[in-house]
Amino acid sequence: MFCFLGILSVSKSQDPVKNALSIALMPDEKWWAGIINKGDSMPFGKNLFSFDFYGNDDGNQATPLLISDKGRFIWSEFPFRFSFREDSIIIDHSSGEVLINQNGNTLRSAYLDASGKFFPPSGLMPDSLLFSAPQYNLWIELMYNPNQKDVLNFASHVISNGFPPGVMMIDDNWSNYYGSFDFNKSRFPDAKKLIDDLHKMGFKVMVWVCPFISPDSEAFRELNSRKLLLMDNEGKTETSWDNLSKPMIIEWWNGFSACLDLTNPETKDWLSKKLDFLMKEYGVDGFKLDAGDAHFYANPDLVSYKKVIPNGHTFLWANIGLDYKFNEYRAMWKMGGEPLVQRLRDKNHSWEDLRKLIPHILVSGLSGYAFTCPDLIGGGEINSFLGSMENLDQEMIVRSAQCHAFMPMMQFSVAPWRVLDSVHLSAVKKAVELRMDFVPEIMKLAVEATQTGEPIVRHLEYVFPGQGFSDIDDQFMLGDSIMVAPMLEKGTLRSVRLPELKRGKWRADNGIIYRGGQIVKIEVPLDRLPYFTIYRRGYLKSQQV
Repeated sequence: MFCFLGILSVSKSQDPVKNALSIALMPDEKWWAGIINKGDSMPFGKNLFSFDFYGNDDGNQATPLLISDKGRFIWSEFPFRFSFREDSIIIDHSSGEVLINQNGNTLRSAYLDASGKFFPPSGLMPDSLLFSAPQYNLWIELMYNPNQKDVLNFASHVISNGFPPGVMMIDDNWSNYYGSFDFNKSRFPDAKKLIDDLHKMGFKVMVWVCPFISPDSEAFRELNSRKLLLMDNEGKTETSWDNLSKPMIIEWWNGFSACLDLTNPETKDWLSKKLDFLMKEYGVDGFKLDAGDAHFYANPDLVSYKKVIPNGHTFLWANIGLDYKFNEYRAMWKMGGEPLVQRLRDKNHSWEDLRKLIPHILVSGLSGYAFTCPDLIGGGEINSFLGSMENLDQEMIVRSAQCHAFMPMMQFSVAPWRVLDSVHLSAVKKAVELRMDFVPEIMKLAVEATQTGEPIVRHLEYVFPGQGFSDIDDQFMLGDSIMVAPMLEKGTLRSVRLPELKRGKWRADNGIIYRGGQIVKIEVPLDRLPYFTIYRRGYLKSQQV
C-alpha cells in the first residue's frame, strides 16, 4: 500500500514486478538511504542500486528511509525493497504502507519532517562520559583473552601515556560461555576489585554481551525448559509455537548457538536480571550489546513466542539498551532518536576504509542516529592486526584519530603507545587534546539533538543547500559553524571546498582567513587536523586568501 503525504511525481509503474511504484527523479536530485554501511555508495541518483531491507541491516544500523536533497523522503514502518534506475526509484516488496512526502526543497527540511513524524528525539541521551572522553575497547589488544591482569595493565598505560580516562570496554569471552552473565574466575579472579580499581582511576566499565546462548550449557538448559529460546519448526510450517520443543540453532561468527526469544516478556525479564546482577554485584556500568543482526533471524523455520519479522528481533534487542545509559550497538533497526550509542561497522586497517568513516557517519545522522561512534581508531577489523606488525601504517592511525576527534565519540582499541613511535604517538595525543578543547561544543550539540533530533555531524549539503555539496564525502560539519577536513590519504596536501557564506569568512585552524565559495589547497603536516570556523568580526591575522 502506498500513501502520498505530499504532491509528488509518482505513478504506478509498468515494471514487471507486480504493484511496484515508480517515483520519477527530479533533475540533479540526490538521495540517501538508511543503510549506514552503504554510505560510501551514496548519494544515489543516476547510478543503479538496489537494496531490500527485509532481514537485512548490512551488518550495521538501518532505517526504512530514503531522503533527498530536494526535500523529499520515503518512509515505511516495515522493510521494503527499492531500486534506483536512471530516472526513477522503484519501490516494491513492501510488507506495509509506504509513505512519500515533500517538505521544502532541501535535505534539512526533508530530514526534520521525517524525523518529527517517524523517529522524534526522545529527550534523552547516553551518558555524557561517552562523548566527553575517549573510549577504550580491549578487542584488538586482548582479542578472546580478556583477563584481570591485562585489563588493569591497559588502563595503567592509558594514564601513564597521558591519555584521559574514559569508558573501558571489556570485550568478548570475559564469561564462562554465551549465556553466562558472570565473570570467568580463571581470567578474573576478583572482578569486583578490578572494576573498583578502574573506577578509582577514573574509568567507567562496560562489558560485551550478545543474545546467543551456548548449547548444552546450564543457561541453555534453564532457558530451554522455560521455552525462552527461539524455536525450530523443522520445516513443518503448520506447527504452532505451542507444539514446538526444539530450539533453533543459529550459525554466527563464533560458531553455533541458541538465541534468546525477546518477543517473550519472560525472556526480557530473565536477561534484565542477569545484566542488573552484573551492575549490582561487580559495579559494571553498562553494556556493549553486540550481534542482533536481522539476517540471523531470517530462517523460515524460526518460530518465536510472538510472530515478528526478522528486523523485529533486531528492534527488540535494541530496546534492551534503553535501560542503560552506558550502551553501544552495531546492528540496529528503526531506533532513530533514541538514547542509544551506534558504532559504525568494523573497518579494516586501510586508507580505503578510513575514507568510509565520514560518508557512513553522515548517513547515520540522516537516519536519526545522532549518537554515533566511528568504529575503532586505526580500524576495528581484527584480521587487520593478526600476524606481523610490518603492515601496520602509523600515518593511517594518526589520520584515523584525527578523523574521530570532531565526531560525537572516539574509541581506541589498538594501543597507540604500543604500535607508534614517539612522533606518531605525539600526533595522536595532539588530536585527543584538540578534541578535549571542543568537548563543550560536542556536548552542546548532543544535548540539542535530544530536543531537535538534528545530527551532531552534518553533511555540507545539509547546512549549505544548493551549493553543489551533495557529493562531498571527505569533509563534514560539526553543527552549523565548524567545518572539518581531515587528511584521509597518504601525504600532506589536500583540497578543501569552502561553502559560500552570506556573512563572514572562514578562519582555518592555523588562523588564515579565507573567503567562501572557493576551493583551496592546504598543507597538512602529520600533526595537523584542518578545521574551519565562521569568522565575522575583524581578523586575528592579516593574511587572507
